[in-house]
Amino acid sequence: AIVREADRLNRLVANLLDMSRIEGGALKPEKEWYPINELIQDVVARMQPVLQGRVVHTDLPADLPPVKLDYLQIDQVLTNLLENAVRYTPAESPIDIGVRLDGEYMLISVADRGPGIPAADLDRVFDKFYRVMETQTKATRTTGSGLGLAVCKGLVEAHGGRIWVENRQGGGAIFQFTLPLGEAEGIKKA
Repeated sequence: AIVREADRLNRLVANLLDMSRIEGGALKPEKEWYPINELIQDVVARMQPVLQGRVVHTDLPADLPPVKLDYLQIDQVLTNLLENAVRYTPAESPIDIGVRLDGEYMLISVADRGPGIPAADLDRVFDKFYRVMETQTKATRTTGSGLGLAVCKGLVEAHGGRIWVENRQGGGAIFQFTLPLGEAEGIKKA
């Protein structure tokens, strides 16, 4: 319990520092070409204790090109999105992570099977300190700081991408973000 609380406080401080850098314009991604599949697998493996036994389904095509990104920043985006999925999803429900090409962008999605997000909140979930209040299920808890998604937005936008959320058919939310593909030296896009 002490270790979990220390980890939570560490993430809160990191989010506060990142939010300060984002707002001050001091957050500059240190981008390198990296395979997004490896990054996602690293995050899922590291987060096993937080996932509390939840199954994570991944749809990660093997032929994706590398993308230019700041590993630590996109790691944080995925970590925040997975923590949110855990927070708002019943324990027996799986979480889905997918990646696909979408024009000049790579589209990454994290989807849960929780209660979804009230329509009135969809445009506000990325606002600093905004939290969706408890809704129709006991699985829904508002224990977060209200910073994680705001940090995600700042980090994704610093990479030249965008982030949004939709409710998925059958229940739950799907958070999606894009990263520009660019063209790695010696690698041609199809």
